[in-house]
Amino acid sequence: MSDNGSLRRGRPGYDQQGILEVAVAAFNQYGYDATSMGVLADRLGLSKSAIYHHFASKDEILERALDDALSALEGVLNEADAAGGRAADRVDQVLRGAVHVLVSKLANVTLLLRVRGNTEVERRALARRRAFDKAVTALVEEAQAEGTLRSDIDASVVSRLLFGMINSIVEWYRPGGREDADKLADDVIAVALDGLRMPTANRVEELLG
Repeated sequence: MSDNGSLRRGRPGYDQQGILEVAVAAFNQYGYDATSMGVLADRLGLSKSAIYHHFASKDEILERALDDALSALEGVLNEADAAGGRAADRVDQVLRGAVHVLVSKLANVTLLLRVRGNTEVERRALARRRAFDKAVTALVEEAQAEGTLRSDIDASVVSRLLFGMINSIVEWYRPGGREDADKLADDVIAVALDGLRMPTANRVEELLG
């Protein structure tokens, strides 16, 4: 597999990125297992040997697509960690960043969410997803400990609910609609964090009993 971001040039019409985009669309439409190299060749109008000039195998195409989505999500976490400040603010940053990744890489994230672990490539991707989820849960726990997020809900449940909501966007979001990524992220924060932040002082005693 070539280094991330490098493009191997071959026959005219498609570079590696162009083939990747068509392949991801096919994987999402038919399912990865059901999409043969012959199907990809037909959609691209290329011979299979022309595809093999860019990618050694169908698994390599999948790996590149999944890595693109996962690296972007991991980058969101890294940026939040580097920003420092209150944990609740970093949770906000991660959620907003994840929405932006989903919108900008909609097809790749859709593919990632459909991975079931049937191949070694998929299992590695799932391991990275679990590590991401674990890091988000730890960040929620940190915010709960500092008192900026309510602590009466288990942090792992909070993380699953938050990303369940974000991940569901792939099922209905269409680029060019009424909401861009910024507005969509605002809506996610309004629904999620406004319900999780500690209540006003007159409600604290009631919640504490």
